[in-house]
Amino acid sequence: MNLILETERLILRPLELSDAEAMFAMDSNPEVHKYLWQKPFHDITESIKIIEYVRDQYETNNIGRFATIIKETTEFIGWTGIKFVDNHIENGNTNFFDYGYRLNEKYWGKGYATEATKAWLDYGLNQMNIDKIHAYTHSENIASNIVLKKTGMTFMQEYIAEDGFKWNWWLIDNPLKEKRI
Repeated sequence: MNLILETERLILRPLELSDAEAMFAMDSNPEVHKYLWQKPFHDITESIKIIEYVRDQYETNNIGRFATIIKETTEFIGWTGIKFVDNHIENGNTNFFDYGYRLNEKYWGKGYATEATKAWLDYGLNQMNIDKIHAYTHSENIASNIVLKKTGMTFMQEYIAEDGFKWNWWLIDNPLKEKRI
């Protein structure tokens, strides 16, 4: 996968095994997992497995989560991106494009999530020509829900997932889809 996206402050590039240490630092933080099933990583091999899984998605679906890097410092701050969900059912759906992100806590509140989200939604709708992009967030994750709303996604419904927690289901429709025949 050789796609690289750039924003004003960020580089969005495919995940590499060399990202494992920074990814583990992020995913071993319980605060990062507060709204993510509360299962922080305990060993770097968990990060390596995730990176290998995502790299397989690049091959299978030609898209997936990407490393998110600060241009100025080249710091790995987390991952962002679109993936094709075909390996489980979420809110009654499968075979859909999902936008998601996860950032290291020290980079929260700096606008990086919003900046990356805008870039990915633009890429997904205008370059990939996806008709609909979904996202889901823990209903109590106020910051992530604000990011999705601010970047043009529409709240569709609250639902109870298999984990027993309330999640919010989001959607953005491609405004050009009506023009396609």
